Amino acid sequence: MAITLTESAARRVSDHLESRGHGEGLRLAVKTTGCSGLAYVVDFADKISGDDQVFTSRGVNVVVDGESIKYIDGTEIDFASDGFSTAFRFKNPNVVDECGCGESFTVNSS
Repeated sequence: MAITLTESAARRVSDHLESRGHGEGLRLAVKTTGCSGLAYVVDFADKISGDDQVFTSRGVNVVVDGESIKYIDGTEIDFASDGFSTAFRFKNPNVVDECGCGESFTVNSS
């Protein structure tokens, strides 16, 4: 499968990479936290490591470490503005439950 970006997310990442003047793309990972167990971590990828997987979507690299990919493979990343809030949104087919605040999620453990 792959990690993909919507047009809005790709534009947001491209604009920020351009304003930074460097970077390989967007880094997406997960960490153990929150009431449901896992949370997304989004950052710039300034280098690509040997265990990273790189997916190119709409001309933007999305870099995922080897440990995180099992939780987020197939995810579509969107970027949305809602009133005063702007954030990346994740459509992850592996999620079986999310906490009420939307900050963490659970995947099927099989």
